[in-house]
Amino acid sequence: MYKVFTILSLLLIFNLSSPYSNSQAETTKGIYLTANSISTEAKFNHFVNLIMRTGLNTVVIDVKNDEGMVTYDSNLPFVNQVQSDKGAPIKNLSSIIQKLKDKNIYTIARIVVFKDPYLAKNKPEWAIKRKNQTLWKDAKGIMWIDPYRKEVWDYSISIAREVAQLGFDEIQWDYVRFPDYKNIDNEVSFPYAKERSKEEAIEGFLKYAYSTLKNKNLTISADVFGLTTTAKDDMGIGQKWERITQHVDVISPMMYPSHYANGAYGIANPENNPYQLIKEGLKDAIEKNNNVKSKGKPAAKIRPWYQDFDKKIPYDLTQVQEQINAGKELGIGDYLLWNARNEYSF
Repeated sequence: MYKVFTILSLLLIFNLSSPYSNSQAETTKGIYLTANSISTEAKFNHFVNLIMRTGLNTVVIDVKNDEGMVTYDSNLPFVNQVQSDKGAPIKNLSSIIQKLKDKNIYTIARIVVFKDPYLAKNKPEWAIKRKNQTLWKDAKGIMWIDPYRKEVWDYSISIAREVAQLGFDEIQWDYVRFPDYKNIDNEVSFPYAKERSKEEAIEGFLKYAYSTLKNKNLTISADVFGLTTTAKDDMGIGQKWERITQHVDVISPMMYPSHYANGAYGIANPENNPYQLIKEGLKDAIEKNNNVKSKGKPAAKIRPWYQDFDKKIPYDLTQVQEQINAGKELGIGDYLLWNARNEYSF
């Protein structure tokens, strides 16, 4: 099931060292894990052992996933009311977090915010709607909730507060954006916009969430499209780097080379050139952060997501290493690896 490579390859890619403490001051090197990978004992032990024998030190765990389901048994009244934790695979989240902490593994709770088909179905008044007030769906048939509504903000923030109290080191916002659908403004209405732009809505959520949740023991981060490092506007989804970086501790562009169009940064085939793609994208991210700082404003630490999955071409340790090296050469040693199936190139 899992890709298997030699211990020598592990040494080459991760520069084996003693485990890091779970402090954000350390360089975070992590992998994404689904709730099923965490809740299944054999898989959990596999990934803990994997982390302990490599230079990895971090796990990103789904606590509210892409389907809108809360993956642990929540005590929040509203979660119980709408039953968004129904059938939750993680039965004892605090115990799992403690086991990870005992191994000095830094823990990040991934919360998918506005892509939430479950809540849109069960709380339709909070959903994005067509102008005729029927529920809107994106090109894949997925319903979203309205990023302008404060009730929607408070829902995800309440989940973040609960899992932070259970022991997570970091809250990571994902899908903190509007749908990537160019005709959305022609099809839907946003009655709660109150003349705010999409980028103002996303910034508003992040600013409010940060002021509500932030304390000295909790780090706040956000995932953004890879192209936000370079784009001049919000790409129609509300993600403008200069706004977001001011309201999180860590910003994580999803810089998967396979997601870039041919010709991006003058690279004929970005998927075949992960080193060059990452180098160009991160240069722009650093420049944007420096511009924000030059105006006396805060800018988040950059911690990119790298590709460890196959798209048109196979990705293995070689391509993963090229991405890591590109970041390191620019002074960015932090990274997270994404594979939806949790089948990593080790």
